[in-house]
Amino acid sequence: MPYSNRILIAAIAIGLAALAGSGGLHAQTKTGAQKKIYCWNEGGSKVCGDALPANAADSARTEISTKSGMQTGQVARALTDAERTAAALAAETASKQAEADAMAQRRDLAMVESYMTEADLRRAYGERTELLDETLKASTLGVTNLRLSLLALLRQASDREMAGEVVPKSMTNTIRGQHDELLRQQQILVAQKKDRAALDADLQDAVARYRALKAAPGESPVATTGASAPSSN
Repeated sequence: MPYSNRILIAAIAIGLAALAGSGGLHAQTKTGAQKKIYCWNEGGSKVCGDALPANAADSARTEISTKSGMQTGQVARALTDAERTAAALAAETASKQAEADAMAQRRDLAMVESYMTEADLRRAYGERTELLDETLKASTLGVTNLRLSLLALLRQASDREMAGEVVPKSMTNTIRGQHDELLRQQQILVAQKKDRAALDADLQDAVARYRALKAAPGESPVATTGASAPSSN
């Protein structure tokens, strides 16, 4: 074999050997880096080992590198079914709250963009207040008329009984029907009064938010005076 060929073959052989040695060292380093010591609590005592037994798979543990002796990880214990359910409910609650907060921000932004002045805001609430006040008047009048009509029927029925007469079934049915309707209208009136009070509270809250949003940076919003929207009363 010519001298030049022998040199070429030797160079190739040395290169291959160096490459193989490099790969082997890399693999060994990689394997060594992956080896860990696991430490967990078992029966109130700390236990460590290079393998994690099945009964400790759900336990909280610390992972330590065998190469550096340094902690490389911390794994929390697995949650119980009850804890997972509670965590899911908490996440759902937080998500709903975040959605509500975002909606409130959009509402406040729309309020500021819709009303140039506080007077405009109060005027808009005033229209709703007047409408609700008119509804309350009509409902109150209706309840009063029903009560008077029912009292008149009861008086007629009482007079018949005092005279020894039989109260007609039609009258009894009318009395019962008007009594039920009176109860229903009274419940409606109570609900409407609650809506009216809630509208006043909503106005004060809206005014406070409006002033806070309109205040220049660094300024404090003007305190709410408690003035309500115009009423038809």
